[in-house]
Amino acid sequence: MSTVEFSGAVWRKSSRSGGGANDACVEVAFAGVAVGVRDSKNVAAGHLVFGGAAWQAFAGGVLASRS
Repeated sequence: MSTVEFSGAVWRKSSRSGGGANDACVEVAFAGVAVGVRDSKNVAAGHLVFGGAAWQAFAGGVLASRS
């Protein structure tokens, strides 16, 4: 995948993440057809980038496992 710019992206944290000091959560941001994923406690470490189809497959698998 080509380089995708996330500098102006809005990062979203799960509404199910805890509110305490041990928050272990990831954040996601959407930039066109790409999805960025990063550690909410270590944003300086950067982020991973997934294509839209890969993200849909992942999200679909998560939702299916909850059923």
